[in-house]
Amino acid sequence: MANYDLIGNIAIVKFKRGVKMNEKKKYASHILNSHKSVKTVLEKTNKFSGRLRTQKTKYVAGYKTREAVYRENGCIFRLNVDSCYFSPRLAGERREIASKVKRNENVLVLFSGVAPFSIVIAKLSKAIKVTGVEISRECNKYARENVKLNKLWDKVEVVQGDVRKKLKLMKEKFDRIVMPRPNLKDSFLNVVFPRITRGGIIHYYGFYDSDKENELKNLIFEEAKKARRKIKILKIKRAGEIGVKKFRYRVDIRVVN
Repeated sequence: MANYDLIGNIAIVKFKRGVKMNEKKKYASHILNSHKSVKTVLEKTNKFSGRLRTQKTKYVAGYKTREAVYRENGCIFRLNVDSCYFSPRLAGERREIASKVKRNENVLVLFSGVAPFSIVIAKLSKAIKVTGVEISRECNKYARENVKLNKLWDKVEVVQGDVRKKLKLMKEKFDRIVMPRPNLKDSFLNVVFPRITRGGIIHYYGFYDSDKENELKNLIFEEAKKARRKIKILKIKRAGEIGVKKFRYRVDIRVVN
């Protein structure tokens, strides 16, 4: 009848077309009975969209709230599921990135949302500092709260603002930059390359059809050439399927000079 995601105390269900409300409520009751931690069931009524990656949901059953408390990788997160983009399906991806971070690295996370990448990296790695940049004031409010909840105020900095503007103002350079960017045409690589150290790593996320992986590689090499940076692609990984034969790709890039 439906697929659903669990974000802590909230289940978000995507029902098939034509399902009547009484059937939705019956299915919601099944979810509530099957998952004791779930207290609210919402229906997903549209996809995440826009610059701020917000979505719309409709109440179906349980407590009337859109604020979730979610745990993963030994971390805790609070967020509004409508106004803040968050994917529990990226839990493994966040853990994998954290495992790559070396001792005393200075890490930058762009499009950082409620700070899941920033906090997991700070919690699981020996990074000396993790800075997250996010344009949404709502997400930044939750990000600051999450930093406090995880007692990482000495390692994680939360910056509110447009990635492009903030990076142009920054003088600091980073050993590793994580780019879990939204599905936009802008690659943002032209403002990222000046902020990475020699030998540093960029984790770039892009959305492409399975037969257009070469377009992704070509884009990265072209942007590196414009920035006069020499790079080496270490790995290309499918980090999630987002549609029929369409994937979120992660490209691990070493900036040689």
